[in-house]
Amino acid sequence: MPRSWTCYVHRATFKFESTDEDKRKKLCEGIFKVLVKDIPTTCQVSCLEVLRILSRDKKVLVPVTTKENMQILLRLAKLNESDDSLEKVSEFPVIVESLKCLCNIVFNSQMAQQLSLELNLAAKLCNLLRKCKDRKFINDIKCFDLRLLFLLSLLHTDIRSQLRYELQGLPLLTQILESAFSIKWTDEYESAIDHNGPPLSPQETDCAIEALKALFNVTVDSWKVHKESDSHQFRVMAAVLRHCLLIVGPTEDKTEELHSNAVNLLSNVPVSCLDVLICPLTHEETAQEATTLDELPSDKTAEKETVLKNNTMVYNGMNMEAIHVLLNFMEKRIDKGSSYREGLTPVLSLLTECSRAHRNIRKFLKDQVLPPLRDVTNRPEVGSTVRNKLVRLMTHVDLGVKQIAAEFLFVLCKERVDSLLKYTGYGNAAGLLAARGLLAGGRGDNWYSEDEDTDTEEYKNAKPKEELLKPMGLKPDGTITPLEEALNQYSVIEETSSDTD
Repeated sequence: MPRSWTCYVHRATFKFESTDEDKRKKLCEGIFKVLVKDIPTTCQVSCLEVLRILSRDKKVLVPVTTKENMQILLRLAKLNESDDSLEKVSEFPVIVESLKCLCNIVFNSQMAQQLSLELNLAAKLCNLLRKCKDRKFINDIKCFDLRLLFLLSLLHTDIRSQLRYELQGLPLLTQILESAFSIKWTDEYESAIDHNGPPLSPQETDCAIEALKALFNVTVDSWKVHKESDSHQFRVMAAVLRHCLLIVGPTEDKTEELHSNAVNLLSNVPVSCLDVLICPLTHEETAQEATTLDELPSDKTAEKETVLKNNTMVYNGMNMEAIHVLLNFMEKRIDKGSSYREGLTPVLSLLTECSRAHRNIRKFLKDQVLPPLRDVTNRPEVGSTVRNKLVRLMTHVDLGVKQIAAEFLFVLCKERVDSLLKYTGYGNAAGLLAARGLLAGGRGDNWYSEDEDTDTEEYKNAKPKEELLKPMGLKPDGTITPLEEALNQYSVIEETSSDTD
């Protein structure tokens, strides 16, 4: 009873009085002396709970972080027994508390980090994961195993390479995610989605989040795919992440955390493998889409491109649910109004690269973000649409934020200056155009397919009035003239100067 009460009182203690430092060191040393003995499970758990709280103090860890003590914790966490199965349920609390202690000690002690390399802790953690990857009732063990693996791969770049190649961490961690999501495959890269199914449990969600974070470290340098096997592995992972985006956690906050980590990981996937985020409709879904299209009025041309049937977002015969979730996620991050660099730029970068590489994704996003322009009376940055919000970001004080927002819209416009100006206005686009050397017009370096003209009657009527506002520049004599003419005059002067040299 006293032990439980003490742990309860100090469960949220992270700062300690310096006057008691020596006492805490002695207590740590005493705990390890007890743990090495053959004592009842309840006593082991009690000692480990106290050690977990004490291990939050870096100073206390200095004298007790030894190879011998680390091996004691590895033994209790079942990390030293390669052929031992996890059959004794009574030992699970000891394993979990030992892993929690190791997480704190590795995080707070450089000596422990070095000992982790010497003891090959990453390999031991992967072995433990393989023992429990298909077990439904040991999520706590998986969760803290994954957390420790994430910490090791965060603190040691060498471990990332070991995890990726030697320990086959990519397929292993992907399988952990499959298990957490209870995925049932309907095709090589397609999974069954039950929109009416229950949300993930808190334990499954936490386990998935830790696996996503560990996978991020394992794949952080994976920009290019060199082998067909690599391409297949990344496509499987991307398909699992698509499934992740289409399910929810126990709470709205947990769902956002889950999706945020999925977005971060998708940013590491080679862009050529992101085609699995969309998939063709089944025969039944295709028939439903055709019925829906017939039901729409003939004058709703743009709206007929994208239809919603049975909770499925469809575009051009492709299931766009995952992309739609990413778009909604991006808009929510914009609406938060803070932490744009950490919270918004990853999803904006992801959508930009997807749009640049995959035509159907770009066309769908163009349809959602930049629909045919009907409101020609208000300034582009005024309003509450996604376009208005992104245009406002084009003049944000954070250079990285405004650059990626402008780049996203530019790609949706197929890098055509005239199209970008139509949707954003010249002043908002000036920064990107100046950086690209496109102030006088033209288009970017990437090639895009030609689409039909989507100008509305409202825009066609208003377009001639735009001539009231032109980009201007200074001629060599100091007078103001249209920018293109000013640039031409400077070019003539430069050519003349070159001829006389």
